[in-house]
Amino acid sequence: MSTMIDLVDTTRPNSMRPVFITCDPARDTPAVLKTYLSEFHPSLIGLTGTWEQVKAVCKAYRVYFSTPQGVKPGQDYLVDHSIYFYLMDPEGDFVEAIGRQHSPEQAARIILDHMGDWKGKIQ
Repeated sequence: MSTMIDLVDTTRPNSMRPVFITCDPARDTPAVLKTYLSEFHPSLIGLTGTWEQVKAVCKAYRVYFSTPQGVKPGQDYLVDHSIYFYLMDPEGDFVEAIGRQHSPEQAARIILDHMGDWKGKIQ
C-alpha cells in the first residue's frame, strides 16, 4: 500500500488523498487509528464512526465485514472483511476497485491512468 502511494505521489505529487475506513469501530478510536496507520504511510487518513455509520459505508460500497457476536469489552477477536482500495474521483464518485491481485506498480499505474483521464475540476 505504501509503495503504491509513493509511486503515485512521485509522478503526481499531492494529487491523491488516501483514506482508511475501519470495519471495527469498537476498537478503532481516532487515536488507535492514528497510531496504526502511522506504521503504514504518513499520508493515510483514518476514519471511524459508530457501528451503524461504518455498516452504512460498508453497505454503500459493498464491503463485506463480520465481527463476532457476544464479544466482551477487552476481549480479543478477529474481524473478517474484504480487502480493496476504492479509487474515487475528485467528486467522490466510484472509479475502480483495486484488489490484492494488483502489484503496487500495477495499482499505481491504474490510478495514474484514471488521473490522466479526469476532465473535471480539481478543488
